[in-house]
Amino acid sequence: MGELFRSEEMTLAQLFLQSEAAYCCVSELGELGMVQFRDLNPDVNVFQRKFVNEVRRCEEMDRKLRFVEKEIKKANIPTVDTGENPEVPFPRDMIDLEATFEKLENELKEINTNQEALKKNFLELTELKHILRRTQQFFDEVSDAFYWPDPEIFLFGPSRFVAGVISRERIPTFERMLWRVCRGNVFLRQAEIEDPLEDPATGDQVHKSVFIIFFQGDQLKNRVKKICEGFRASLYPCPETPQERKEMAAGVNTRIDDLQMVLNQTEDHRQRVLQAAAKTMRVWFIKVRKMKAIYHTLNLCNIDVTQKCLIAEVWCPVSDLDSIQFALRRGTERSGSTVPSILNRMTTKQTPPTFNKTNKFTSGFQNIVDAYGIGNYREINPAPYTIITFPFLFAVMFGDMGHGVLMTCAALYLVIRESRILSQKTDNEMFNMVFAGRYIILLMGIFSVYTGIIYNDCFSKSLNMFGSGWSVRPMFSPKGANWT
Repeated sequence: MGELFRSEEMTLAQLFLQSEAAYCCVSELGELGMVQFRDLNPDVNVFQRKFVNEVRRCEEMDRKLRFVEKEIKKANIPTVDTGENPEVPFPRDMIDLEATFEKLENELKEINTNQEALKKNFLELTELKHILRRTQQFFDEVSDAFYWPDPEIFLFGPSRFVAGVISRERIPTFERMLWRVCRGNVFLRQAEIEDPLEDPATGDQVHKSVFIIFFQGDQLKNRVKKICEGFRASLYPCPETPQERKEMAAGVNTRIDDLQMVLNQTEDHRQRVLQAAAKTMRVWFIKVRKMKAIYHTLNLCNIDVTQKCLIAEVWCPVSDLDSIQFALRRGTERSGSTVPSILNRMTTKQTPPTFNKTNKFTSGFQNIVDAYGIGNYREINPAPYTIITFPFLFAVMFGDMGHGVLMTCAALYLVIRESRILSQKTDNEMFNMVFAGRYIILLMGIFSVYTGIIYNDCFSKSLNMFGSGWSVRPMFSPKGANWT
């Protein structure tokens, strides 16, 4: 109980780990979480250490997993989180993991590339369908607006008009530019496409409009095409006669139906791949990051001249030396090594680090104290006293019985359901912060009820629960008041 009020007694220890057992021993020490490794190679560049290649391989696997996770979130597929803490894989299993992640990444990239190409083709066919649907209406309007007695003066041949699709917000600027550059010698008609179209590159919904431009001469034709190119308008071939347009529209509709079927099959295959990956995504992340942490820790160790032993120095609590030695034995047995790992306590004049053991109840209060500063080694720890003083001082300020009851009930719910809530991982930063301080909120609520009763205050309304001991009646008694 005395260690609760002071930081743990620490000691500097030296570890001698066999090369074949070092990986498993560091893994077991990491699961224990009671040692702090010192860097014995401070003068060696990070890129010149022994296990730098393994760290890079782990970073590459982590990058591939982040890519897959991004695709899973984009598809709105929930990631399965069973709360399982998988064991770290052996070094020989890294090749299998790399092959699995490489295959998954390449498959997703290939699916995305094919899907983007299919969506681009689908967008072009959809735009062409809208152009063919609107073209006849445009031709009828132009024929009614202009009557030419000599048909050779104004012929609407294939070289006399262009049709295409442009973003709706660019239409006003596009129209003004055509008028100024062509000096009013073109005739523009445009109509909005009712349904938004999906951009194959970004997946955003874009509103577009169909347009057709009538003109005379090759010079105007070149100007119009350059303007369309500058405004990123998509131009499509449009037949001259209504019969040809009708036949072309029928062919386009058939191709759209076939392409839609292929797109649906591609999306179904992509969903199956992502759903299978989502089931093991969290386990993969834990395995890769554990491996990376182990190799990063091994880079802090020294290698003896025989290249068969790794030497490490660690700070550890004296009370946990037996647990650390047991973890080393377990790691040696797991690796299959016959040579045991050795732990030697060292004497040093260096000031040990401050380490305060916490549990789920005291961790919140310890974090409050650490936010102001971490005490020196073996200095008195204020956190146990804060368990009482912090909620009480809050209640002195808050002092409302009704709101205190609500706060107590909310915190009590989080405490009772903590196991279920912990198993349901959430990325909501605000909720995670409140949940981490559930015991603090519980005590603050209880103390607020207490001070609210003293203040006679409930939901900001005054109460008179116990009556008052103050009376002025003796001042007006016949005998007079006794002021002595």
